[in-house]
Amino acid sequence: MTQTDRDSARLTLEERASLTSGRDTWHTEQVRDVPAITLADGPHGVRRQNRGSGDALGLTDSVPATCFPPAVALGSSWDADLARRVGEALAREASALGADVLLGPGVNIKRSPLCGRNFEYFSEDPHVSGVMGAALVAGIQSRGIGACVKHFAVNNQETDRMRISADVDEQTLREIYLPAFEHIVRTAAPAMVMCSYNKINGVYASENPWLLTEVLREQWGFDGAVVSDWGAVNDRVAALAAGLDLEMPPTRTDHEIVDAVRAGRLDEDAVTRAADRVIALADRAGRAERFDDWDVDAHHELAREAARGSIVLLKNDGVLPLAAGRRLAVVGELARTPRYQGHGSSHVVPTRLDNAWDALRAGTAATFAAGYRLDGEPDASLAAEAVAAAASADVAVVFLGLPDEAESEGFDRTTLDLPAVQTDLLRRVAAACPEVVVVLANGGVVSVAEWQDAAGAVLEGWLPGQAGGSAIADLLLGVHSPSGRLTETIPNRLADVPSHLHFPGADGHVVYGEGRYVGYRYYDTLGRDVAYPFGHGLSYTRFEYSDLDARETGPNAWTVEATIANAGDRAAHEVVQLYVAFDEELPTRPRHELRGFAKVGLAPGERTRVRFELTGRDIAQWSPSRGGWRVDAGTFTVEVGASSRDIRLRAELSTPGDGHVMTLGPMSTLGEWLDHPVGSRVLKSRLSAAAGLASQGPPALLALARGIPLAKFSTFGIGLTGDVVDDLVAAVQAGDTGS
Repeated sequence: MTQTDRDSARLTLEERASLTSGRDTWHTEQVRDVPAITLADGPHGVRRQNRGSGDALGLTDSVPATCFPPAVALGSSWDADLARRVGEALAREASALGADVLLGPGVNIKRSPLCGRNFEYFSEDPHVSGVMGAALVAGIQSRGIGACVKHFAVNNQETDRMRISADVDEQTLREIYLPAFEHIVRTAAPAMVMCSYNKINGVYASENPWLLTEVLREQWGFDGAVVSDWGAVNDRVAALAAGLDLEMPPTRTDHEIVDAVRAGRLDEDAVTRAADRVIALADRAGRAERFDDWDVDAHHELAREAARGSIVLLKNDGVLPLAAGRRLAVVGELARTPRYQGHGSSHVVPTRLDNAWDALRAGTAATFAAGYRLDGEPDASLAAEAVAAAASADVAVVFLGLPDEAESEGFDRTTLDLPAVQTDLLRRVAAACPEVVVVLANGGVVSVAEWQDAAGAVLEGWLPGQAGGSAIADLLLGVHSPSGRLTETIPNRLADVPSHLHFPGADGHVVYGEGRYVGYRYYDTLGRDVAYPFGHGLSYTRFEYSDLDARETGPNAWTVEATIANAGDRAAHEVVQLYVAFDEELPTRPRHELRGFAKVGLAPGERTRVRFELTGRDIAQWSPSRGGWRVDAGTFTVEVGASSRDIRLRAELSTPGDGHVMTLGPMSTLGEWLDHPVGSRVLKSRLSAAAGLASQGPPALLALARGIPLAKFSTFGIGLTGDVVDDLVAAVQAGDTGS
């Protein structure tokens, strides 16, 4: 018996029930010598509520902490080591501020660019989300602070988020929406998983035994605590039975648990298991490394490094980096009043805040003009002042972006467009100044197709955290080379998005009608034009790829290596991306999928060898009929490149498959029988009519016959009676070919 078991065994039923809900908004219950646990929001900064705040959630009044780049930016760094170091810094601050568990990271997939909370998530791709999320978790937990991965699962919109049913098939769940969580659970062992508000195929996540017990615990081996999103529990008894351990915040319904046990409607073991997990969490918190403070300056510099590594250079006609001695006009209120994070539960009060205008004017000859109002209202005098400043400059650096109120937890966007006052101003500035650079501030992607011709360079700054202003200046001035890469596709227009006709649903349901074809999996499979593809990002140098070596290293195991060289004259980082590709005339799966990446820093002329390992899981598909992963025998291609549409090297590999042979029955089609290694021999040796159907007659007739279940041939007078079909099935099961 473990210590946790002993602690639980001496508690009364009422005491164990009380451990399964919080004491208040941010603390678990203290019972006897089981201490309370303090939880705090913390995807990109510790949001610890001020004592005595009138706001129960602390959304408007929290203790200052480092605001690191949100996941939309940090994910775009493609740098797992950087994410781990950010996690370590978050843990130290959490410890100093008295928190035991940080509620993050969020790893939900960016199904639609309109999702109001996309700034809290890493990618449209589960591999990027899983690797970056696991690194952040590892960093947080390296100091003993617990991490809480969220929002489990299929929480990809804010519209009607507390009631909506995400209706999605199991193959899509397993291949797109669950893998990031699975990777983090298996490789980083988070202390907690937070269930989402929404329903999944009609069942609330908080009450979903398939999700919380069968998948999370039995299949993935999760042994931590499952906590509800704040207010996600609708039925305490059903939630506890399904595998939810902790309801937050408390609703004072512990008596419902006790009454249900005594009435025989709830197994007492379920209460004990949940209480044990909360006790184990408290034990873990008691062993955490503790700090009284942190190095505010060092963490600010880490935030600057993280922002610098995350910003993406989308376009550059040679205007960047800005040459010394050129006269700059810095245009746009966002340069002086930056947007650096989104709104909602993740909003952090920063320890300080850099802005790009201050950083640029410290080292250049620059003038500033606000150009527009942040509320989007037209202001002719501000616009005229900006155009005049641009006309007297060599280069205009124009800061554009979404207003604060456009992106937040709780609602979704309705458009990808920037405010019209901003794009109109850009056109006027471009007419007045020979060279224009645009710097964007946005948590979700914005449309660039209608205005980017007015700019010689476009820098996607995302929401870069409290040090983003200095980081942007570092890149504009060439102190560092941009190294961020897109973790989501930028479409030409909203109507091109694969989920467009289904998002955000209606009448309590949102149908995931695009299936597995999310983001680049859709655009690349169908060859659709996009503004910028997944994985794209430019640098101030040039990288060369060569010497691809792809080889089998074991049963369904391969190693892929390539040489990357910096062929330019600046030190820089490249993000090398590995895809597995399937070329099919009629697609049955995405054309290619990301399966590995590596960020490498190289000096001018330097080269390095990058290595990836692949397994059968990397080429597998989920098979609903088998209830597991399936690897089909055949060939596939490995692609190494700089984006999903900038593939530099290719090699073909083969797999024997997983050896699985499907089970034949009366309702298996003639084609399935003929393609089966035993069924084809049984059929042909015992029934000449079937052999004739497989080899004689017009092609259209043969194709028609192959699609008919064997049992249905009983009406066609060719000898396939029900008794004959039963004998054939028995022969196949016995492995008897009759020869």
